[in-house]
Amino acid sequence: MALNESACMTFDEYQAHDALALADLVARGAVSPRQLLDAAMARADAVNPALNAVVRRQDDAARATATGPLSGSFAGVPFLVKDLFQEIAGVPCSYGSRALASHPAEQDSDVVKRWRQAGLVIFGQTNTPEFGAKNVTEPDQWRAARNPWDTGRTPGGSSGGSAAAVAAGIVPVAGANDGGGSIRIPAGACGLFGLKSARGRVSMGPVTSEGLFGAAVQGVISRSVRDSAAMLDVLQGPEPHAPYWMPASNALPQGSYLNALARPPRPLRIGFSTASPLGTPVDPQAVAAVEDAARLLSSLGHHVEPAEPAIDGMALTKDFLQAWFCMQAVLVAQVRQQTGAPISAFETDTRIMAALGRGTSGPELVSCQMRWHTYTQALADFHGRHDLWLTPTLNGPALPIGQNATPAHLQMGSRLLLSLGLAGLLRHTGLLDDLIHQTLAWTPYTQVANLTGRPAMSVPLYWTPQGLPLGVQFVGPLDSEVWMLQLAAQLEEARPWFQRRPALS
Repeated sequence: MALNESACMTFDEYQAHDALALADLVARGAVSPRQLLDAAMARADAVNPALNAVVRRQDDAARATATGPLSGSFAGVPFLVKDLFQEIAGVPCSYGSRALASHPAEQDSDVVKRWRQAGLVIFGQTNTPEFGAKNVTEPDQWRAARNPWDTGRTPGGSSGGSAAAVAAGIVPVAGANDGGGSIRIPAGACGLFGLKSARGRVSMGPVTSEGLFGAAVQGVISRSVRDSAAMLDVLQGPEPHAPYWMPASNALPQGSYLNALARPPRPLRIGFSTASPLGTPVDPQAVAAVEDAARLLSSLGHHVEPAEPAIDGMALTKDFLQAWFCMQAVLVAQVRQQTGAPISAFETDTRIMAALGRGTSGPELVSCQMRWHTYTQALADFHGRHDLWLTPTLNGPALPIGQNATPAHLQMGSRLLLSLGLAGLLRHTGLLDDLIHQTLAWTPYTQVANLTGRPAMSVPLYWTPQGLPLGVQFVGPLDSEVWMLQLAAQLEEARPWFQRRPALS
């Protein structure tokens, strides 16, 4: 394919390539960065009104970038960053909050710097819930993002806008991050590949030293495994302000995750389970997705058997949320100090989480952190017997928009307690357990990888009879991204998903 400078690249031509293939077209002179950008922006113009995936555009800056000199592994490829922890200097990064919607970032985040160095052309920011605190993307500030496979359903969260944009073909890969499943959940809901790398692999700086005690990591959501591998090559590595760094594996050929995909994985020992860690009912389609993946893995020569680590799922969830609530309290306080925003500028759910965090004592938080280590030990014991743990990514297909909203009775009671300054009492009632079951029953499988700092990925191997994607999750031991990506590439070859497209005009 070759286009002259004045020709337009059609959407069919554009969507037929992943990001590395688009970069190759640019390198060979078959297409220009400006033509790719025009195709991406035209697709966004066409579908974003229905999806609300992209909440802020930087078209003029992107056009200037596309016409200038570009170099790097993704030179000339259009790109979107998440509106959370992926700051662009001089542009507001709202974190999904009204309080930050007009507050420009002072500097690029480390990942944005690296994406620029890789030659990506950033032209917008994607929708996310306020402070990334939910598994759906329905912020008051930007309103709900919608799933291209069914616009009445959520794309998941908190990287829901990025997943919707990639699934709809606006870009082949987009920025994301993951503090409790926020890469894997939307990847699983939108038929995409999502890898959460291990703690310390990618810098969260410079604004943040580490996210949620190291539970949160930066990354991408993609349509192809090789794009995610090449993105990890771009993003991995030390920064002088990072609190720690995990060196690249010695198993990497030429130090490249992308190069590692040339080799198939060795036969792996994989334990699988489907039961919800919260003890809640499991959708039969989630069970079917895992059983289907287990059969496929066996046919590829891997040893697969029922097994799971000895972890109390409800205890882990409460320990995850306790730290999460404390982080929300700090974020709200920091934003109010920076912007002078009133407390009413934040969503009710955010205010409740922050109040619960403020009600947590120092010893309680330290004890919570110490219990995180017990989960790490239990998962390490499991990985001493099995290379990977296979579970559903989600407990069923994408939820209808609004279904995972905090129930009205909890909202009403919470507002009353907030107005009286008594929100901390929620910790001593059954309302918190109700909230856990209501909001996390759909996504109870993902938090363990965050608390333990282990890599995990969602792979799009299954679609329901209704045509909705439903990913499966693999959790690996420390420093296992090499053969996790090799396995993902093997599965991608055995059951290709790249050509599957939502029926979105």
